[in-house]
Amino acid sequence: MRIRPIILCGGEGTRLWQKPSRNEPKQFINFGGWTLIEKTLNRIKGPIFDYPIISTNAKYLDKIKYFLKKNKFNKYKIILEPAKRNTAPAVLSAALIHSIPSKQPLLFLPADHLLEKINVFNKNLLKHSKYLNKNNIFLFGIKPTNPSNQYGYLNVKKVGKNLKKVVKFVEKPSVKKAKLLIKKNCLWNSGMFFARKDSIINNFRKFDNKTLKCCYQSIIKGKIKEKIILLNKKKFLTSPANSFDYAILEKSNYINCISLNIPWTDLGNWIEILRVFNINKFKYFKKNNVFIRPWGKYVNLFRGNNFLIKELIVNSKSSISLQKHNHRSEHWTVIQGKPRITINKRKFFIYEKDSVYIPIKAIHRIENLYKKPVRIMEAQIGSILKESDIVRYKDVYGRTN
Repeated sequence: MRIRPIILCGGEGTRLWQKPSRNEPKQFINFGGWTLIEKTLNRIKGPIFDYPIISTNAKYLDKIKYFLKKNKFNKYKIILEPAKRNTAPAVLSAALIHSIPSKQPLLFLPADHLLEKINVFNKNLLKHSKYLNKNNIFLFGIKPTNPSNQYGYLNVKKVGKNLKKVVKFVEKPSVKKAKLLIKKNCLWNSGMFFARKDSIINNFRKFDNKTLKCCYQSIIKGKIKEKIILLNKKKFLTSPANSFDYAILEKSNYINCISLNIPWTDLGNWIEILRVFNINKFKYFKKNNVFIRPWGKYVNLFRGNNFLIKELIVNSKSSISLQKHNHRSEHWTVIQGKPRITINKRKFFIYEKDSVYIPIKAIHRIENLYKKPVRIMEAQIGSILKESDIVRYKDVYGRTN
């Protein structure tokens, strides 16, 4: 039996934008010829997969249909949630679809994750499919590359030759605690998981029967039109607004782990986005986007909808002007060097791989006091992303306003 992919596509990208309602949700952002939803769809085109089910909300319907058509998916189902109730009702509603056989393996994928080495992922998927039963759920744990405080962690132990069990969930920790977790071989909780349909239903029956009843009623009283299932709003709103982690995963004793050492990110913040652009910057480089300045140069790598990705090179013994912006904030990640940063009344050094956030209207500066050039990846976020949005207070090159 082939694996049924279920794509969870209801997020709004609240971590990226100060005003999410005015900006594109993360899964639909054009990052230069690619989007996360398309990356996810292309990941499930292999012969091991059945046609997909996409769980989303009504306002995204046209976008979902556009990307399905663009990526040549003719067979699919779309579940429309009438309101946001977190991931537990979204997961269960998809699993309850009548046409899914009781023992079919279901792969739940967030629509906004970036995953590489797909062959390794699929190999592990097939390897563990034989262990699925009516009770267990397999989470995908990713080997951490840094002590991130942006992800949850899984503490796992071996329970057999080929199986690992999750013994503890750790919510997003401090960086200090994350370092200790990594020393204990804990894994990032990717948010992707793998289970049979009957296991999902059995776990809700045991741990969250109210959500089970509400979602079941919202489906049987919902409307079906061709490939689209519109859940009944009145019944759906009676469901508790819980995450799948809280409702099921943290309560069950049958949570296993598939451990992966592959590149993965949920691109949940601009620092992660800058990291991806830095790795792939030569794909975006154009000679006519290089601008020479008295302090060095900058390269405009990609201009998106209300954001701009740049690379800054600050020469030895040079500095940008002491300045502010009225219409944009900025995120900086140091790739090379040791710059001294000014933000309002604070002055401090940051080092390679360090990041810093510049709020709108904050007075700021980059200074390079050393021989080695400073290289910084920058994300500008705002409605106006032009050089005209620079108010200079001090400048060694005589460019004050």
